Amino acid sequence: MSSFTGLGVPEDLVAALAARDITAPFPVQAATIPDLLAGRDVCGRAPTGSGKTIAFGVPLLARVERAAPKRPRALVLAPTRELAAQIERELSPLAQARGRRVFSVYGGVGYEAQRRALRKGVDVLVACPGRLEDLIEQRVLDLSAVDIVVVDEADRMADMGFLPAVRRTLDATSATRQTMLFSATLDGDVAVLTRAYQREPVRHEVADVERAGGDARHHFEPVESHARLERVAAVIGAEGPTIVFCRTRRGADKVAKKLGHAGVEAAAIHGGRSQNQRDRALAAFGRGSVDALVATDVAARGIHVDDVACVVHFDPPADAKSYVHRSGRTARKGASGLVVSLVAPDQRRESRRLQRELGLGPAGDEPESRPRRSGRGQGSTRRSPRRANGSRRTRSRG
Repeated sequence: MSSFTGLGVPEDLVAALAARDITAPFPVQAATIPDLLAGRDVCGRAPTGSGKTIAFGVPLLARVERAAPKRPRALVLAPTRELAAQIERELSPLAQARGRRVFSVYGGVGYEAQRRALRKGVDVLVACPGRLEDLIEQRVLDLSAVDIVVVDEADRMADMGFLPAVRRTLDATSATRQTMLFSATLDGDVAVLTRAYQREPVRHEVADVERAGGDARHHFEPVESHARLERVAAVIGAEGPTIVFCRTRRGADKVAKKLGHAGVEAAAIHGGRSQNQRDRALAAFGRGSVDALVATDVAARGIHVDDVACVVHFDPPADAKSYVHRSGRTARKGASGLVVSLVAPDQRRESRRLQRELGLGPAGDEPESRPRRSGRGQGSTRRSPRRANGSRRTRSRG
């Protein structure tokens, strides 16, 4: 098995990783880190939850220079607020080991704290495209000194209409920059971005990111519409931390409220919630005071939380790609997980078609209520989730 030292990672970063119980690189890290440390452009295809942030973050922090006020030296572009904040959290301990500062900027919050940080000096800036362009227009940010750029989840950038802003941003950085691009797909608009903005990129593809997902078990359960809430509550009680997907904001609010009435602590997360509300919901879920997040597809693009035991498709996904993306919230970083699709009578034909497209075979039986399996992923910590009746059950750490 390879080690971070064997990949050429500096000792101080190896020690910082080890302090977080990250000692063995995941495949995407082993594949990309040597090329990135050498300063090459890299185009990486890898699934959500595969360890991409460490894959680009370690080489970035090994190479980034100190920044002057308003002039960061490295830039990480992310499609959503939650992902930008998560990248900052994951990289900050490593940055401290190198005497570097990481800071994230995104919309939905006030400008002043972001302006102050940029005036003080930020070595690695993590940003969503919209807020980034606002700050450039306000003349508190100059990208001309940026010589390392990461475009994370480039396919999501394209889906959300951000590629024109990404192109303008890249045009504003150093012409000799190193450009790292990570995406679940590398064709279409993403391929155009690669051709226009990367120099002879080394291409790495880790696993088949279009499959249904990792070590997750997939169950498609026939259920009457009126029985869905009761079934979701039972699944959460049996499995632990769960993300429940609904089609609409109103539906997400309704399901979260009804789960609360059933004794399950739940919080809705969607575009109609303020950034502070979304941050509080994610924080509560992360520390175990909330058993379930009830989310829409758009909001879920920014949910990157380890140790999600289960994903429930309360409403069916729009297509196979949406199913894969939703389901990828569980079974992350080497852990196991369960994906449950609730199939109403009028949805059964479409459900069978989706299963065939995903290669998941015939509809699964209802999952048994059983002790949860441990399965610690890289740098993960397990918490003991509450059952629907409010009691807590401990989890083995294997």
